[in-house]
Amino acid sequence: MPTVYDVPADLLISRVAKYLKENVDEVVAPAWAMFAKTGPHRERPPQNPDWWYVRCASLLRKLYIHGSLGVSRLRTEYGGRQRKGRSSEHSKKAGGSAIRKPLQQLERAGLVEKVDKEGRRLSREGIKLLDKVAAEILREIEE
Repeated sequence: MPTVYDVPADLLISRVAKYLKENVDEVVAPAWAMFAKTGPHRERPPQNPDWWYVRCASLLRKLYIHGSLGVSRLRTEYGGRQRKGRSSEHSKKAGGSAIRKPLQQLERAGLVEKVDKEGRRLSREGIKLLDKVAAEILREIEE
């Protein structure tokens, strides 16, 4: 059976984001999402109006690949470099709210579960969802 490792990441994330938007009622972008930047290293908010669902799908994929991750580690993963004009650039962590809130929504949906002292990991339903979507994508690619 194909897994997440067998399909391109961009196809998987876009397909899972579409699934979350259409089928999972617990995952809803908050009102502030269209105005907020994703971290101090960004100059503007995301241009994609569905960026919340893309972030949720990306978080699911990261948890599938890396296992248990905490919010701090995910902030580092989603962070980037902050430009400071003429002075040298520095790396900055991403905003915590744009990671913590999607994880909480995915928890309520039953796709992610908390693990003591380790952060969060995918539940059986989350693994099943990603494997199912990966199998569909691989079938389409092979045709």
